[in-house]
Amino acid sequence: MSLSSKYMFKTHPSPSRAWTERCLWIVLAVCASMSILTTIGIFAFFFVEAIGFFSHVNLVEFFFGKEWYPLLEPRSFGILPIAAGSLMIAGGALVLALPLGLLTAIYLSEYVSRYLRFFVKSILEILAGIPTVVYGFLALTFVTPILREILPQTEVFNALSAVIVVALMVVPTIASISQDALEAVPRHLKEAAYGLGARKYQVILTVVFPAAFSGFVASVILAFSRALGETMAVTLAAGATPKLTLNFLESIQTMTACIVQVSLGDTPAGTLEYQSLFAVGLVLFGITFFTNLIAQFFVSRIHQKYL
Repeated sequence: MSLSSKYMFKTHPSPSRAWTERCLWIVLAVCASMSILTTIGIFAFFFVEAIGFFSHVNLVEFFFGKEWYPLLEPRSFGILPIAAGSLMIAGGALVLALPLGLLTAIYLSEYVSRYLRFFVKSILEILAGIPTVVYGFLALTFVTPILREILPQTEVFNALSAVIVVALMVVPTIASISQDALEAVPRHLKEAAYGLGARKYQVILTVVFPAAFSGFVASVILAFSRALGETMAVTLAAGATPKLTLNFLESIQTMTACIVQVSLGDTPAGTLEYQSLFAVGLVLFGITFFTNLIAQFFVSRIHQKYL
């Protein structure tokens, strides 16, 4: 037997190895499909419960109505005020949190030592673990009084205070995920840019950030989803006034706060008020789902551009 044939690798795996790989494939496929099945199950649950609601409330009235009073007579089920309130809080929080989180991530990945990076990131993770009700009381007892000193027309419950505390809540998410994405950029890409004479800020802007852009988008999606689904901090800071307004100094109500308000009223199951909770939840689910679809499409286009 020649030396080459003696050490030649087998082209066909043994039956036991093939059976092991098949079992592993099945286990991984089941684990991967669980998230899909969970998403479909949540959507089906909300959809089935919301059918009864939409059999009594017109879709046009629900999506374009400007009044939301599910517990008062005459009842109104126009989701526009609370949907606008949710988007105001989430959008305003992202406007404040995105630059702060991204600059923090760049600082941690490119400018600090390994020990200082570990310390700062630990602080950020602790900040992310603070209960949201604490942020709500912080907004009510600390942020709002400062805003009222600066802007006397600010109401006790206002959207701006909620935006500030929600931005503080999502900064750790953006900073942590973006920093991991920046550190995952291959080192040889940076060294090649430095070899061409690029300065550090040029390497970050033209090489590192474009290569890590998908991770940054993922952090934005998670931050937006958390801001959109935040309940206690927003309820304590922004109040519970379903008002269609663009004034951040006034009290508003979000979709999550509306769900809390209606569910705490001992609403009997099967009533129109009870079914409205699932209709609002279905809208929240839809907004998050389509946001993820748009982000995935955007990331794929970016990959095609830089590949």
